[in-house]
Amino acid sequence: MKYRNALPQLNGTQMITDGGLETTLIFHEGIDLPLFAAFTALDTDKGVATMDAYMERHARIALAKQRGFLMDTPTWRASARWAAELGVSHDKLRAVHREAVCSLRALRERLEQPETSPFVINGVIGPQDDGYAPARLLTEEQAEAYHSVQIGWFDEFGADMVSAITMTYSEEAIGIARAAKAKAMPLAIAFTVETDGNLPSGETLKDAIARVDAATDAAPAYYMINCAHPDHFVHVLHGAWTTRIRGIRANASRLSHEELDAAETLDDGDPVELGVLYAGLDVLLPNLTVVGGCCGTDHRHIAAICEALGTSDHANRSQNRIEGKKHAS
Repeated sequence: MKYRNALPQLNGTQMITDGGLETTLIFHEGIDLPLFAAFTALDTDKGVATMDAYMERHARIALAKQRGFLMDTPTWRASARWAAELGVSHDKLRAVHREAVCSLRALRERLEQPETSPFVINGVIGPQDDGYAPARLLTEEQAEAYHSVQIGWFDEFGADMVSAITMTYSEEAIGIARAAKAKAMPLAIAFTVETDGNLPSGETLKDAIARVDAATDAAPAYYMINCAHPDHFVHVLHGAWTTRIRGIRANASRLSHEELDAAETLDDGDPVELGVLYAGLDVLLPNLTVVGGCCGTDHRHIAAICEALGTSDHANRSQNRIEGKKHAS
């Protein structure tokens, strides 16, 4: 099925994403990723087979847990700036996007169970600069022009939506939202935060979301938090603004971004503990429908998160929260 005009996660369907694709490929599969660009793995038969197996593993978790699967393209670093540094031509980059979407469409056709486990094709875009500490900040207009190329490809090749992952400041997110709006493409904006719960730019998460919504007439379908441990942001999740957050893709590690950048070994944390922390986030975020992982996470963490959240639908959990609050008062 195609879901561009009716994303199931907006209607309460519980969805999973994959884990940390890049860290899994590097540390568990032994695949070199120059500039952390996962799409380069598609240049070899081993890389293609590994990527296919990785996505199917997560798809089967979704099926087993009767959750939808938000299927990411491996294109976080498949934009012009990074392609130039990798020596990848514009035409090849376009072909990467076509093949990525086609691969996920084939997986969906083979395994999807629409009634219990809808599979949504999600075109992933990343920041123009570093995802932790950008050296160059784009204006809103520059960001719109830069990211409109990838968004146009995802529109052309039939992705259901796009997600901007590890956004570090609001201006770039605003430009992306405008580019997606121009294509009528559903968009999720995922901000990353530091250990204090603020964006690398110093903006609060609340302010960043408010700025994007104000500048784009609330164009993003929803927001997510990614590439940070729950301990780094749980303390800021209070207030009506948190209803705009529908997704969490946390790190398994409690290390700061600076420490992660310098690490030579993988800190994959404790999958069971991470699942428990997600259950706590589920109580705080009334519209949480998308859960997955980021750096250091893999299928073990996603399975543990599902186990901790249970297989009951979100409406039932929301009712339990209401009843719990009544009882507490």
